[in-house]
Amino acid sequence: MIPSLNVIFPKNLNEALSLLSDNSDSSKIIAGGTDIIPGLNQELNRFKEIKNLIDVNQIPELKGIIRSKEKISIGAAETFSDILQNDTVRELFPLLWKAASGVGSVQIRNRATIAGNFVNNAPCADSVPALLIYNATLEIESLSSKKEISLNEFLSAPYRTKLNRDEIVTKINIPFADKNFTGEFFKLGRRRAVAISRITLALLVDWRDSVINEIRIASGAVTPIGARFFELEKYCSGKKADDQFKKDLSRKLAEQIIKVTGLRWSSEYKLPVVQQVCYQMLKNIESQHEYGI
Repeated sequence: MIPSLNVIFPKNLNEALSLLSDNSDSSKIIAGGTDIIPGLNQELNRFKEIKNLIDVNQIPELKGIIRSKEKISIGAAETFSDILQNDTVRELFPLLWKAASGVGSVQIRNRATIAGNFVNNAPCADSVPALLIYNATLEIESLSSKKEISLNEFLSAPYRTKLNRDEIVTKINIPFADKNFTGEFFKLGRRRAVAISRITLALLVDWRDSVINEIRIASGAVTPIGARFFELEKYCSGKKADDQFKKDLSRKLAEQIIKVTGLRWSSEYKLPVVQQVCYQMLKNIESQHEYGI
């Protein structure tokens, strides 16, 4: 049962930050509410201290998708439906667009915000692997400071981040790639639609004469939180992308996942799936590259 709470609607970012500063121990930011409301209803421990909900859904400073010379900036309160309607995201960041299209149902996408997806930091957060391989950074503000950090640094543990109680994520910045990347995003759920992710993988590859110039690899759901595999990416650099390489990389990815997560009851079926999916994604990326898709 949802407890009785104060819901406050600040008119601007400064007012929201002031409210947080004064009541940081008992207040929680709410935008779409697709995580908080079910969590309150289930009486989850991480929501038990909340007395005030600060609704930032209509704050102008947290809205908008702006393209500049070097990057795209997405307001923290932009919904997944907003993202799906943006031509720049669809054309230049197709893996984020694909990840967004698989979030919940239309009704959920109309409410759920991109910042809420990673601030909650559930292992199954669909946008996280795509944002990680696009090297997304976050602008964060409190009343006394502003900073920008990478999403990879921001995520710390399941349902935990480095966001302080008096801070708000205001913007997500994604730099335009300076290389000719081709990529794939994969999501596996227990059903075809409106499914919580069991495995998500995102790959970006820059090929040069069948040789890997750069590769980026990120996972979600199958790891405790969204993760980039930087050591594996370094291993791939300069390798000839033949069929044996694809098999070796797929096997090594499964090994890295075991290293991060340890053996679980689900490993028996997830790891073979990860290997097969990674191999097929590499094949698909190679085909896209060859035919200029």
